[in-house]
Amino acid sequence: MQVESNPETAPPSSITKAAASFFSDRDINKWIVIGVGVVVLVLLYLNSLQAVAGGWRNPQYSHGYLIPIFAAVLLWIRRESFEEPPVNHIWLGVGLMVLSVLFRVVGTRFVVFTVDNLSFITCILSLFIVVGGLASLRWAAAPVSFLIFMFPLPGFLVDSILRPLQTFATHSSTFALQTLGVEAYRVGNKINLDHMELGVIDQCSGLRMLTIFIALATAIAMIFTHRPMWERLVLVASAVPIAILVNVIRITITGVLYNLKVDSEIANHIFHNWAGYIMMPMALGLLFLVMQVLSRLVVETSQLPPTSRNVSHVSGVQRPLGANPVGRSGKTV
Repeated sequence: MQVESNPETAPPSSITKAAASFFSDRDINKWIVIGVGVVVLVLLYLNSLQAVAGGWRNPQYSHGYLIPIFAAVLLWIRRESFEEPPVNHIWLGVGLMVLSVLFRVVGTRFVVFTVDNLSFITCILSLFIVVGGLASLRWAAAPVSFLIFMFPLPGFLVDSILRPLQTFATHSSTFALQTLGVEAYRVGNKINLDHMELGVIDQCSGLRMLTIFIALATAIAMIFTHRPMWERLVLVASAVPIAILVNVIRITITGVLYNLKVDSEIANHIFHNWAGYIMMPMALGLLFLVMQVLSRLVVETSQLPPTSRNVSHVSGVQRPLGANPVGRSGKTV
């Protein structure tokens, strides 16, 4: 017998419940408090944020304008209903905010901009703790922490990363060109070809691609919350070799074009302009390939058919779970 459910009496779906909980009066009030608090923090940090925005004029950090938008989208995707915070959580949030303000004072006093910038993120996190308790950090901490990608890297970190990247890109591109049969040898960070010299300058080190792609891989890992944590960490870690590989491919293609005696203006246009549009789709394709490999590397039990889940493997022989094999002597083993 087929029973039809009455839509008027049917229980609300999980989506309806989530929407109702998110748009409840309590949650709306809490989001208003957070919105007002963020505006106040932006005004308090205005001088520091203006300096950060000035750094975005550097092509190395031109993606900085997009990071707050990405963070807001990630926060919207991962959002959950607020819980009523215990009193000790509220005081913990207040204490963290006071500590963050002290770090800002110390950072500005001793001109340590990294400390000043990071204190802005911890202030926003403390705001979530005050409004929703520590439980709110379960879904809000990652999107708020994503704002770290909008800050330019400290000078000491740039120097310690850029030079090795530059040297590695020169070494690898020279080897790739030689493998392809192109006469090439390296002198410092320059690749000498048959009739010209290809310089791997700071902008060609791949640091910009590395920074942007790590941020993008981190955003993807935050969205795919249904995947295991180790899989998402591997996904973010794989962004490093992928970004370096794509940059090496770009330099190698430019060297091949120069070796084919393509017009230098066209080669430079491909190297600096067209390659930028090609690199990101290529890197995303490789990242998608990594995601496919990881999804097939370990199959969760819930994804297996019932017959596969009810079979265990002992000494290469399949048998249903709960069945005791009997040895030759008649005893169970």
